[in-house]
Amino acid sequence: MKRRDFLRLGSLAAGSLGLAGCSRTPPPGLPPGQLLGPSQALGHRLRDGTGFPAASETRKVEALVIGGGMAGLSCGWWLKRQGHASFAVLELENEAGGNARSGSNSISAYPWGAHYLPLPGPEAPELRLMLAEFGALKGDPHALRPEYEERYLCFAPQERLHIHGTWQEGLLPQFGIAQAERQQQQRFIEQIAKLKSSLDGQGRPAFATPSARGGSPTAALAGISMADWLQQQGYDAPSLHWWVNYGCRDDYGTDYRQTSAWAGLHYHAGRHGQASNADSDDVLTWPEGNSWLTRRMAQGLGDALQPNAMAWQIEQTAQGCSVLVYLVQENRSVRYLADKLVWAAPVGFLAHVMPSLPQPWQTAMAQLSYAPWLVANLSLRAPPAERVQQPLCWDNVLYGAAGLGYVVANHQSLQLHDQGCVLSYYRPLTEATPAAGRKLLQTAPHAYWARSILAELGRVHPDLPGLTEQLDVWRWGHAMLRPTPSLFSSDALPRLRQPQGRIMLAHSDLSGFSLAEEAHYWGVRAARWLLDHKDEFA
Repeated sequence: MKRRDFLRLGSLAAGSLGLAGCSRTPPPGLPPGQLLGPSQALGHRLRDGTGFPAASETRKVEALVIGGGMAGLSCGWWLKRQGHASFAVLELENEAGGNARSGSNSISAYPWGAHYLPLPGPEAPELRLMLAEFGALKGDPHALRPEYEERYLCFAPQERLHIHGTWQEGLLPQFGIAQAERQQQQRFIEQIAKLKSSLDGQGRPAFATPSARGGSPTAALAGISMADWLQQQGYDAPSLHWWVNYGCRDDYGTDYRQTSAWAGLHYHAGRHGQASNADSDDVLTWPEGNSWLTRRMAQGLGDALQPNAMAWQIEQTAQGCSVLVYLVQENRSVRYLADKLVWAAPVGFLAHVMPSLPQPWQTAMAQLSYAPWLVANLSLRAPPAERVQQPLCWDNVLYGAAGLGYVVANHQSLQLHDQGCVLSYYRPLTEATPAAGRKLLQTAPHAYWARSILAELGRVHPDLPGLTEQLDVWRWGHAMLRPTPSLFSSDALPRLRQPQGRIMLAHSDLSGFSLAEEAHYWGVRAARWLLDHKDEFA
C-alpha cells in the first residue's frame, strides 16, 4: 500500500462508522470482534491534565515505581527479592504487563504484544536468574550454556516464508533468488558474524543485549539509516533489503530507512544466548507470549502492585517526591510521598505529569518518537488448509505484505491442532508518519481492520475468512520508541539514563528500542539505585 493510499483509506475510515468498541453485528462476510487497547480516554485525560479530584488520603512509601510494564515489574521483582518492603508499583491499566499483555478464549491464551524471548546471553544474568526462579531455566543460571525447560522452547517447525506462490523454511528469501543475490546474502551473514564476535575498546561485546553492557553506538553507524548502510556496503539485493527491513519493522516498528544503522545491526549481532539443549537462535515462547513472565512478576508483588492508578502530577522536593494519583475505580485521588521515585512508563509521557521537568530530560525528550502498532487475534474453528509440504509453523510470514505475518498462539500446545487455533497477526504502521498511523488507529472501525487483515492473509489461505469465528484488534498508539538516526546521533539517551535528584527513569526507551531484555535491565538497575547499591550500579 502506498503512503497516499494509506492516508486516504484512513480518512475514509474516520468518516464512516466512527470508533465502535465492539462489533457484535458485523457487516456481512466479516467475523465479529472487538477494538481493544490501552485506555485512550485515560491517556487523553492525562495528556490534557484536567478533571482530577483533590487528594483525599496520603500514603507514604520509601520507593515509588510508576509504570507496571516489563521495566516497572522487574524493578519491583528485584526490590522484593532483596527484602525491600516499603515500595509500591502503580499501573494505569487494570492489568500490569505493558506491551506484554495477553488474552484468552476457549481455544488458547494469546498475546497482545511481545510474544517471545530470545535465549538471554551472559550479559543478562538477572534475567537468567528470574527465568530460573520461574522454572523456565534449569540448573545454574550463570552457566555458559544453561538448560531450558523443553516446554517453553519453541516447538518445531519454527518459521516459514511465503514467497513466489509457495512456502519455504526460514525467513531469508531463497526461492526465485538469483545466484548474485545469494552471494550478497552470504556476505551479509558473514559480516554479521564478525560484528557479533567483535569487542569494543573495553573488551566488551560491541553489540550486546542488554545494550548498556556492550559497546556504545559508533558515530559511523549511529547517524545513518540501516538502508543507507546497506548501500554503502554494496548490498543492493532486493531480497536482502526486504529481510533487513522486515527485522527493523518487526523489532522496532520502524522502516529501515528511518532506523539507525547501529540499531539495525544490533538486531542481528546483539544476542549471544546459548543453551545445552537448544540452538542459539531458538526462542522461549508461551501461548500468552511474554505475559507469562509479567504475570508471574506481578503475582509476586502482591499488594505492592496497584492497578488502575494513574499518576497525574509529580513534584520533587529536597525531602522527596510528592505524587498525585487518580484511583480509577474509586474515582478519587490520593497523594503518595516517597523518598525516591522511578518513572517506568514510556519516557515521553513524563512531561505531561511533571511540570518542573529537569532541563536535561526536557531537551532529550524532544528526540523521542513512538511507533504505532496493531495486533489482531483471529480465532479459527480449524487450522487453515495446507496444500504444500512446508507445514504450518509457529511464525508464518508473507513476503512483501503490509503486516509481519502471524504466529500460531497455541503452537506450544501438546495437543494436535484439531480443535481450532488462534492466529496472532502483527502489523507496524510504517507506511505513514507515526502521527498519521495513530490517527488511523484512533478512527478506523473494526470492519476496516477485519477486511484488511482477512484480505492480506486470505491471499495464502483462501479458506481463512470462512474459518474465522472471532477477530479482535488491539491498537498500540505508542507501542515502542523508534530508533532513528537522529536519536542515536544525539546525546538524548545518555542524558535520560542519569538520575535527576530523587527521580530515575527505567524503561526500554533508555536503550532506544523496545526489547524485553532491555526493559528488564533498566528495571533492575533502577531497583539497585533505590537500594543504594552503588557497587552494583552497572
